[in-house]
Amino acid sequence: MNENKMNPNAKLTFLERFAYGIGDYAGNLVYSAISAFLLVYYTNVVGASAAAAASIIAISKFFDGISDLVMGYIIDHTHSKWGKARPWIARLCVPLAVCTVLMFTVPTAFVGKTQLAYMFLTYNLVSTIFYTGINVPYATLNGLMTTNQYERGLLGNFRNLLATAGTMTINTVVLKMTAAFGGGDVYSQKGWTLTFVVLMIVFVVLNMFTFFMCKERVVEGGSTQKEAKENQVSFIKGIKGLFVNKYWVLLVIAIFAMYFMMSCFFGSAVFFAQYNVGNAGKYAIISNCLSIAQIAFLFVTPFIMKKVSKKNLFMCGMAVSGIGFLLSGFTTDVTMTCVLSVVKGMGFACGGASMFGLLQDAITYGEWYNGYGTAGMGNAASSFCMKVGSGIGTAALGWVLGFGGFDAKKAVQSAKSLAAINWSFAWIPFIMVVIVVVCMVFFDLDKKYDQVLADLEQGKHRKDN
Repeated sequence: MNENKMNPNAKLTFLERFAYGIGDYAGNLVYSAISAFLLVYYTNVVGASAAAAASIIAISKFFDGISDLVMGYIIDHTHSKWGKARPWIARLCVPLAVCTVLMFTVPTAFVGKTQLAYMFLTYNLVSTIFYTGINVPYATLNGLMTTNQYERGLLGNFRNLLATAGTMTINTVVLKMTAAFGGGDVYSQKGWTLTFVVLMIVFVVLNMFTFFMCKERVVEGGSTQKEAKENQVSFIKGIKGLFVNKYWVLLVIAIFAMYFMMSCFFGSAVFFAQYNVGNAGKYAIISNCLSIAQIAFLFVTPFIMKKVSKKNLFMCGMAVSGIGFLLSGFTTDVTMTCVLSVVKGMGFACGGASMFGLLQDAITYGEWYNGYGTAGMGNAASSFCMKVGSGIGTAALGWVLGFGGFDAKKAVQSAKSLAAINWSFAWIPFIMVVIVVVCMVFFDLDKKYDQVLADLEQGKHRKDN
């Protein structure tokens, strides 16, 4: 079957939705491993200094952001029988798996500058090149599988649900596997290498499952591959097309605020438990209440999306989480904090279920508005904003704690330090959530989307009306 002749507004099967979500489960076998364990590996297994390891990761974020834009440009100029995005998942999953194993296998013979150079090279091969090379096409694939608004919302729901499951898998199994493969030693090099060999085999299998089960049905402008190649969009024109699309701009601001909020909030949670609550052991239950509520509520959001638009689900969900953050600023009681974690988790589920589907709708509107498509660039620039938002959110946490005079050597912090932690845990996230809600108030694309789709199906754009 010629995939370009499939119904672009198709209703997807459960298997295809699940296969799409599995792609983010697989992605989190790499992403969550880096987030949770790379610094631990560098310091406790390799013996590198925490400052040097953190500097490598921080400096590499700049290259990582640039590579997002490059990959977006590549996707927009990819024309194959498999589509624009899917081929990159199949092409790059094996190189990413190999490089991830190498990243967690720093040779013991390497010391000093040689060791740091190896760490820098393998980290950037993984994060800057190959992970970006798969993740940006994966995000773009949502908008290329169907133009159906509800289905795009469901794809975002499956993605968020299985991404969370992937994170929980990594958090649960990695140290158990390193101990098992290391003969009881959690921090042996052999244990870490074999652990990631196993995880990366699973990673490749899952990515190929996504590749074979998901189909691209949406062809920009209804073009044939030959016509598409004759109408290439330059890098500058693609960027310009994004910034004149007000809905894409609103989504990007909201996504930036979301990731800023999450980095600041999750980064401060352990400090809040240890110093404000007074018991570091309560961190796990506070965090798990949020994650469990988020996963549980993700099973409910598809039914809600049948009744309300993705925009309203996102806006109301963030408003609910905003209430959770607001009330968190006034309590250090463990029971109340756990209850508010559940409230936040419900709101996060609504955001995760709808955010990426809304992004694809905004990119589709951009094709109609501009007369040319920028699916790859639109997702890549959004990914760049996620990374910048996360990075600045983490930096903001450090700045706020520094302003509050936080001193890790002190068992009991000053009132000013405790206030700084509280700001990072509750008030700054609340402000970011308010920004998200305001952006969604002005996001009225659902009133125009059906006409946009009808025009695109007829090969018409804004200037043709």
